[in-house]
Amino acid sequence: MFYFRIEPQGKISPSQQLMDQLQFAIASRQYPPGHRLPSTRQLAILTGLHRNTISKVYKQLEEKGLVESIPGSGIYVKHQKKDITLKSPSSLLKSYPDAEKIISDSIDNLLQQDCNLEQIKQLFLEEIDWRLRCSALLLVTVPLSDLSTGKLMLLELEKALLIPIQLVPMEELNLVLDKNNSVTIVTSRYFIHQVLELVNPEFTRVIPIDIYDYKQELQIIKKLPQDSYLGIVSLSAGILRVAEILAHSLRGNDITVMTAQGNNHQRLRNLVRCAYTIICDPHSYLMVKQTLKEVQYDLIRPPEIICSNSYIGEKSIELLKRELGTES
Repeated sequence: MFYFRIEPQGKISPSQQLMDQLQFAIASRQYPPGHRLPSTRQLAILTGLHRNTISKVYKQLEEKGLVESIPGSGIYVKHQKKDITLKSPSSLLKSYPDAEKIISDSIDNLLQQDCNLEQIKQLFLEEIDWRLRCSALLLVTVPLSDLSTGKLMLLELEKALLIPIQLVPMEELNLVLDKNNSVTIVTSRYFIHQVLELVNPEFTRVIPIDIYDYKQELQIIKKLPQDSYLGIVSLSAGILRVAEILAHSLRGNDITVMTAQGNNHQRLRNLVRCAYTIICDPHSYLMVKQTLKEVQYDLIRPPEIICSNSYIGEKSIELLKRELGTES
């Protein structure tokens, strides 16, 4: 606790003495930002001053912007905003108004850890350089048992990023990493822990991606008539397994779920003949439409076909574009 000393008979008024001591405690961070100051009652006991005098001092500190009063809680040292008017912000900072604060806070944190500015500059440059080097080789990895999901991810990433990407089964990842020092690996968040156990983070950058949430599709499944047939079509056997589980958890035995991979022609034909509604991924949509055209004369009622969004979430795609420097 900060030690207050008030000289009642001094040349400086007791209220000014208290003001100076509180400002010193705040400036020296003995009372850091967010610190709760003593109540007027506590400070009256510590200093011998009247509570009204202390209240006036607190009011003056608040007017100066050093403290803030939170009703029902107390008086707190205020977090100070940095003066950024001393320099003209660049056009880039104008486009990203939060960037300066993030950079500034990061530098402040490193300074508090005994780094100097030259060292901090070097740390930033090394990190950026490493990320750029890793971006030269981009891999998608999933377990061999779920390779069809990896193919779906590969198709979507190549279309979005417009750069060469390799699909590597997780079981063969070490063979590729042994031949390449700086690599960026993209995988589903489902598999992130398995990948991190295999790689050396000093040389390999791992970026997890989030998948599309399928909220709209789940709402459609909830509203299907009882005893209807739901068809689900995807390039990925793994996605079909998960989709079947989700549909069953929503409707139980109220509906019948049929699944097919887009490249399984016979199974797809059977599904199209029976299904009331078909939900498919974008890469299977044309195959479903073509199959529907082939069997249309066998149908009393053609199924409703719903094409879902891409497997990889839009936010993950945008983040990858920024991380890899491929956004326009």
